[in-house]
Amino acid sequence: MELRPKQPTRKGPADWFTGDVWIDPVAQGQAPSQLSVGAVHFTPGARTAWHSHDGGQTLYVTEGRGLVQSRGEGARRIRPGDVIHTPDGEEHWHGAAPDHFMTHITITEGGPHWGPHVTDEEYRRAEQ
Repeated sequence: MELRPKQPTRKGPADWFTGDVWIDPVAQGQAPSQLSVGAVHFTPGARTAWHSHDGGQTLYVTEGRGLVQSRGEGARRIRPGDVIHTPDGEEHWHGAAPDHFMTHITITEGGPHWGPHVTDEEYRRAEQ
């Protein structure tokens, strides 16, 4: 057994996010595993850029309200207790509602592929 100290909270990079986002790393798999688990905290209106993950991504919403959308589909509102699974390679984004903070646990099995930022217009359409 190994007890690991909590890693410092870090600000999400501007290349990946619009708005203020904070990431708390939780766990990294031991090679050859690429498992990654983290708690991601979004301020109101903050969101990821379009992206996909090798091996897919599972989100577990722990607090607040948010939005999630896969490319070519309508956006969906998310709340605490919701579990969202995005399959391997599916382009999507997720973030906080415009008037709420949102935190989710993210579980990924492979690396991300980052695309363009979600525009303000795309976000406005998603919140309707």
